[in-house]
Amino acid sequence: MALIVKVDGQESFEVAKECVKRVKFQTEIPLNSNARTKDVGCALEIEGKILVATDGDPFDSTRQLGLWSMVPAEDATAYRQVTVEITEGGLVERKYTFPRAFVVDYREVYGDTDGIGIFKILIKQKKDKLELVTVEGGYGA
Repeated sequence: MALIVKVDGQESFEVAKECVKRVKFQTEIPLNSNARTKDVGCALEIEGKILVATDGDPFDSTRQLGLWSMVPAEDATAYRQVTVEITEGGLVERKYTFPRAFVVDYREVYGDTDGIGIFKILIKQKKDKLELVTVEGGYGA
């Protein structure tokens, strides 16, 4: 299974396929709601390994995620388009597109036992642009 994460904006990049290990898509409504509400949100939680290029390439895609997470809200580049493709055997099982996504939370965790860092990023779609989120799938890659 391949998990492909692309971030497009002023500084576009793709997270290395070897890094991404888990993707979680969720639709969020308030937990205290007793009926369907208009207060709906969408989020993507992505996690994986921090693998720095060893072949002399200075580009580190997971570092780019961390840098994006620190962009202030007042800066227009805080909002970017995020596309996540989940493919298996030449078939796109799911493709999520968040055209006005922003970072809610970003974490890097390191331990001295396994020697590999782990990243977790929580991305949400801007609520007033929720109708632009697309969920596709079931076609050839």
